Amino acid sequence: MSFSTLKQKYIDFKLVLLLAGFYLLFDIVLLVKVSYMQAYMPREYGHFNWPDFLINNVLFDYIIVVSYMTLIAISTKRFLNKNYSWVKIISIHTVFSILIGLIIRLIFDFYSILVGKIDLANFDLRRSINAFVFVMDLNFLIYFAMVFIIYTYYYLKQVKEAEKRHSKLESQLVNTRMKMLSSQLQPHFLFNTLNSIAVLTDMDTNKAKDTIADLSDFLREILYNSDRNRISLDEELRILEYYLNIVNVRFSDHLHIKKEIDDSLLLKRVPAMLLQPVIENSIKHGYSYDHTDLNILVSIYEEGKMLVIKVENDGEPVSETHAELMKKGVGLKNIDDRLRNLYKEDYFFEIRNKEDNSGVETIIKVPE
Repeated sequence: MSFSTLKQKYIDFKLVLLLAGFYLLFDIVLLVKVSYMQAYMPREYGHFNWPDFLINNVLFDYIIVVSYMTLIAISTKRFLNKNYSWVKIISIHTVFSILIGLIIRLIFDFYSILVGKIDLANFDLRRSINAFVFVMDLNFLIYFAMVFIIYTYYYLKQVKEAEKRHSKLESQLVNTRMKMLSSQLQPHFLFNTLNSIAVLTDMDTNKAKDTIADLSDFLREILYNSDRNRISLDEELRILEYYLNIVNVRFSDHLHIKKEIDDSLLLKRVPAMLLQPVIENSIKHGYSYDHTDLNILVSIYEEGKMLVIKVENDGEPVSETHAELMKKGVGLKNIDDRLRNLYKEDYFFEIRNKEDNSGVETIIKVPE
């Protein structure tokens, strides 16, 4: 394995900087402590040499500890990848916490011998061991504090990666469900339209051709928007217009559709193919023996931070509740499922009779 591959796989420079920053903070606290004791407790230190202290106890110590903990960080990542047991990991880190003190002591002694501060012939091993034992508990605490930082860093990183994967999978699931719902919706409309064209071919050939052209444009828009869950209101209205051209041919002078839409909302995004099934449902259930003429009003306006889509008709009142209608109609259930997939619980959808019982209104509210 090359160094660049090793670096990319095991060395995280953000973690190294975090460890270096933590130990720098420790050294700053140490310097403040020593400065205070030199000023107010000089007897505790006796003869004190600032240059030696800064080089030996700060600079060398800092370089050694940060380098050592970088290796520990690399080893820790390997431990996590190999799924070692916690007993084994803690045992290994306990040994490493002791080794860091030995390594620091050996490097200091070697450096002292090289610069002539200690004569090799008069080297006092017992004194060196005593110096190691004197700070062993401190080294242990510092080591495990930094190991805690390492494990916390890797844990949070794994949590973030897991959240990203979960979010990606959730998004893929939503897209899959939306496509499944759309695939149910489009044939439902298509079959009704083809039946209308079949009737027109015997009655008016030119109208049949015009209807086929409208159907072609309508399907083209559907295919173009098949990968988009939401489109602009302007696009949605353009698609709706093709549908209205088709149904107007079928119902002739018995159907009147009026639109009251705030032009400032045309760029707002709405669920694709939302208006068509709502209006189709109004037409389907609005006509009856007592209601041979049907007027439909499509209103779109703002209400607070919600975009309100209201479709009213003066046809046959509904005898079922909204919940009962959801269980009966596949198209209506699809609308509700699509809204829930897109907005979770942050939407409103209800079909109900008007207050004066003069028809039915469908109200949809979605976030802008």
